[in-house]
Amino acid sequence: MPTYREKLWPTPWVFIATALVIPASILVLVPISLLAGIITAAVLYGGCVALLIAASPVVRVKDGILSAGKARITVDMLGEAQAYTGADATQQRGPLLDARAWMLIRGWVSPIVRIPIVDANDPAPYWLVSSRQPTKLAAAINESRRPA
Repeated sequence: MPTYREKLWPTPWVFIATALVIPASILVLVPISLLAGIITAAVLYGGCVALLIAASPVVRVKDGILSAGKARITVDMLGEAQAYTGADATQQRGPLLDARAWMLIRGWVSPIVRIPIVDANDPAPYWLVSSRQPTKLAAAINESRRPA
């Protein structure tokens, strides 16, 4: 059975943008104490980085189960997964999006995989999952669906 694993880490620009908390903290606290500003800036930036890392979900296909963050579904409940990149991914996330779809989307990961749900009892028509390697994720899902 094929396996796939990907952690949706933030891109470097997210960490750089988050670093703006450093001068902001120092600027606010420098009238009181430069040392307090520097310590506060280090603690706040460290906390932001820790939260970004802790909040990075894992997408995994293993043992016939698709996991996306905390959500899990067996591959026998899935249809043919399709990978989208560029403008097609933007269309899937925007104008073509069904409001009932279950989504695991990260703004810093543009490509997505659309995974239809074939279970009639599931209210979500499909899952939309961000992936830096959408063709590999779609292939792992589709290969897992085929009987051995």
